[in-house]
Amino acid sequence: MNIPQRDKQLGITIVGALFVAVLIKFFCFDFMIAEGNSMVPTIPSGQVLFINRLAYGFRFPWAKVYTLRWSYPRVGDIIVFLSPQGTIAVKRCVQLLDQQYIIVHGENSEVSYDSRNYGPISAEYVLGRVEGIK
Repeated sequence: MNIPQRDKQLGITIVGALFVAVLIKFFCFDFMIAEGNSMVPTIPSGQVLFINRLAYGFRFPWAKVYTLRWSYPRVGDIIVFLSPQGTIAVKRCVQLLDQQYIIVHGENSEVSYDSRNYGPISAEYVLGRVEGIK
């Protein structure tokens, strides 16, 4: 069975586009859906968040530290990070401790499990910054 040349090119184009999309998702930008009420009223549960994975540097998805770092979270940034429990969390950076550790708080202090409970987190645990809420 012969496959026409244009069908081969279309297949290569589709595979290439999927490959680029996966690279962008894992290394540059991501979307996630907010769960829980710790960031209410700023981020209600169910909202789609646009995450900039390159906001503070470059890291491989499987790495525990940044390969290249060009910035650190600033006070007021809403960040995505790996919590001490091993889950992905979204909170606001409220204080920096020598740029190596940060204090994070949820907007809804009555239900938020944050640095008030587990203390500062390493800046290496930060996965990105929330750039948009839809």
